Amino acid sequence: MRILVSEVGPRDGLQSLKRTMSTDAKLRWIAALAESGLAEIEVGSFVHPKLLPQMADAEAVVAAARRIPGLSVLALAPNMKGVQRAVAAGVHKITIPLSASQKHSIANTRMTCEQAIEEVGRICCFRDGLPGENRPGIEIGISAAFGCSIEGDVPEDRVFEIANRLANLGVDTVGLSDGTGYANPAQVKRMFTRLRHELGERAGGAHLHNTRGQGLANVVAALEAGVTTFDASQGGLGGCPNSPGATGNIVTEDLVYLLESMGLDTGVDLDKLMQARSILAESLPGEILYGHVPDSGVRKGFRYANPNGVRSTALLIAAEACETAA
Repeated sequence: MRILVSEVGPRDGLQSLKRTMSTDAKLRWIAALAESGLAEIEVGSFVHPKLLPQMADAEAVVAAARRIPGLSVLALAPNMKGVQRAVAAGVHKITIPLSASQKHSIANTRMTCEQAIEEVGRICCFRDGLPGENRPGIEIGISAAFGCSIEGDVPEDRVFEIANRLANLGVDTVGLSDGTGYANPAQVKRMFTRLRHELGERAGGAHLHNTRGQGLANVVAALEAGVTTFDASQGGLGGCPNSPGATGNIVTEDLVYLLESMGLDTGVDLDKLMQARSILAESLPGEILYGHVPDSGVRKGFRYANPNGVRSTALLIAAEACETAA
C-alpha cells in the first residue's frame, strides 16, 4: 500500500515561529524535501503579511516550488481573497481552515462556523468558474474535530454535519484535524471510519499533532480506518496560535520510519530527508527540532517497504555502526 505523506513544515511549521526564515532558505529546504521523495508539500499561507509576516513571500515560494518536477504544490488560504492570490500564484491545491468549534473559528479566521461554511461555498463557485487548467483542488481539514482547547469537547455529530455540508458544496476532500492534540486512538479510528462511510471518496486525510504524545498512535488508528494521507512536519515544527498549549505536528522523519517499518510504501528516502533537516537546522539556528529517528537512527536490519525503490543506505550503515560501537 502506498501512503501519501504531505509535508506541512514550510507552512504550519514556519508560521508558528516568532522569526522568519529567509526566502532563499525556504526554497533550498523545499527542494531538498522534494528530493527526498515527498510528493506533496504545503509551501506557504496566503494570509495578509501584516498578520503573518513569516508567509509574506508566499507568491515567490509557490513560483519556485512549481518548477520542481512531479511536486504537488499546496498552500493554505483562509478566505476568498487568499484563495484568489493562491490561484494567481498557480498552486495545485488549496487547503482552507475551518473549525468545528465556534470560539476557535472566530479566533482563527474572524468568522463564525456558519460564515466560514458560506465562504467555502463562494470559494467553490469561484473555483468552478476557472478554466480547467487553472482550477486547483480544494481540501479542508476540519479543525478542533477531536476537541478544542478553548471550548473543550466538540460533539462528533457537529463535526459530521459540517463535513457533509462541505462535501455537498463541492469541496474535493474533507479531512479531520487535531491541531489541539486532544485526539486518542479509539476516537481517531471511530471518527475516520464514520468519515469514510459518510463521505466516500471525498473523505480526506489526517492532520495530527503530538501535543500529548499520541501522534503516532493516532496514525496507526487512522490507518486501521483506511486513511492513506497524513500531514507531518519536519522536525515536528508547528502549533496553533489560537489553540492554547498546542505544540507541533507529528515528525515527518518518525512518521516515514513508522510507515515503512509497517510495510507501507511512502516513496521517501530517509537519508535524503535527513539532508533536508540539516538545511532546516542551519537556517534556524537554536530552534528546537524534534524526532526520535533523527536522534537514534533506524534499527539494524531496517528495510524499506518497496524493495525495488532506489534508496540510500547511509542511515542504515550509521545505525549499524552505532550498534556495533555500543
